[in-house]
Amino acid sequence: MPARDPDAPPVLELRRVVKSFGPVVALRSASLVLEAGSVHALVGENGAGKSTTVGVIAGVHRRDGGRFEIDGEVVDFASTAQARDAGIAVIYQEPTLFGHLSVVENIFMGRQPRGRVGIDRRAMRDEVLRVFGRLGVRIDPDLPADGLSIADRQIVEIAKALTLDARILVMDEPTSALSGAEAERLFAIVRSLRDDGRAILFISHRFAEIFDLCDTVTVMRDGAFVDTVPIDDTTVDELVAAMVGRDVTELYPKQAAPIGETVLRVSGLTRVGAFRDVSFEVRSGEIVGLAGLVGSGRSALARAVFGVDRYDAGRVEVAGAAVRPGAPAAAIRAGMALLPSDRRRHGVVPAMSVARSIALAARGRLARSGLLTSRAERAVSRAWVERLRIRASALDAPVGTLSGGSQQRVVLAKWLATGPRLLIVDEPTRGIDVASKAEVHRLLSALAAEGMAVLMISSELPEVLGMADRVLVMREGRIAADLPRDAATPEAVIRAATGG
Repeated sequence: MPARDPDAPPVLELRRVVKSFGPVVALRSASLVLEAGSVHALVGENGAGKSTTVGVIAGVHRRDGGRFEIDGEVVDFASTAQARDAGIAVIYQEPTLFGHLSVVENIFMGRQPRGRVGIDRRAMRDEVLRVFGRLGVRIDPDLPADGLSIADRQIVEIAKALTLDARILVMDEPTSALSGAEAERLFAIVRSLRDDGRAILFISHRFAEIFDLCDTVTVMRDGAFVDTVPIDDTTVDELVAAMVGRDVTELYPKQAAPIGETVLRVSGLTRVGAFRDVSFEVRSGEIVGLAGLVGSGRSALARAVFGVDRYDAGRVEVAGAAVRPGAPAAAIRAGMALLPSDRRRHGVVPAMSVARSIALAARGRLARSGLLTSRAERAVSRAWVERLRIRASALDAPVGTLSGGSQQRVVLAKWLATGPRLLIVDEPTRGIDVASKAEVHRLLSALAAEGMAVLMISSELPEVLGMADRVLVMREGRIAADLPRDAATPEAVIRAATGG
């Protein structure tokens, strides 16, 4: 791509853009400038307007006011096709591909080149191999999309954008479900796209990524532009203060709690190929952190304890009573609750109302003579909406219309409404902003202080060290260390996780 004229207008510019959905104002005054050959971060709390801004850029939403320019020319996209034709591509954190179609077919869906007789499949395949070579990745172009990891699916979406000659790439939380190695591979690709002269908008809640990858950062708060600064001229603390409008002085508000009797006892639990001979306890008032590298077996262990997956040997007890294996309903009756890591797929039904979603897991407890009234649903959900500070326009609002952080809290409210003795939380703050993280941490600490036992799985080491009374470290499917809080240093955890 040829060098851009320094006197040329920005590749993309939003000026004081406004967008409402009925009575809800999503954008009050969104402003953003993207330059060619730059990676530009967009940060803000959940609900700050980032997703709506992306929707305007991508042609999903039409703005109600303000100005939207591409190369200095005013545009008003009425469809995603118009945005695509203008050179815009959006890479989401969980790309949606046609699973039964091959990589090549997904990349050229709806625009297959014609040969002398039908579709020119060789030309399609050659072009995909050329783009993959340019990106420095090795993916079988004939492999069905169902066989790809999330990281490879994102690369397929990037390859699709390049075959469309996209000049503007929007990456919305692209690393939230990636391992460290996968994220580094993605960053190498992003840097090569930047060096090729493309403009990249990068949305992430992970400050380490932003400072490592981005050149400039724009902060949004409450649907409005706050500031744009070069990344070298700011700090994490300054960005956090700009995002939330105040200082978040305590991200890990761990309060002391009396440790009581054993609530969960796991003995010799084994699932062939996932984990083996795992034994541990979690007591009332205790937060036990479960740490380890990706693939160490942490999430598989949590699913087996809760009964989502069956195990081959061992025993799970709650308050001294055995829990039937492979039966989540039995786990719930025993007093367990599981907040899954993938809330979008396993935690919420987007079309379901906030009230019904919160009451869903507690229906048996709330029903009278087998009937659950809407009054009972709304009563229990209203209490949890207030306690967890869930931002929803109404209790009847579909969960899918809420921000990521609020959806997270709805899932948490759903399980807390069952009155559990043990709460298992898998990646409790994945994909949410720093202020919401502090609120989740504060809630977990308060629940432990009330006597609940908490098993917390997290890939973020500061979170584990900041919140846990005790840290269990898994390596290759086994418990490699059981560290009390005062001995759980970063070095000790990493040494146990890696076998170093």
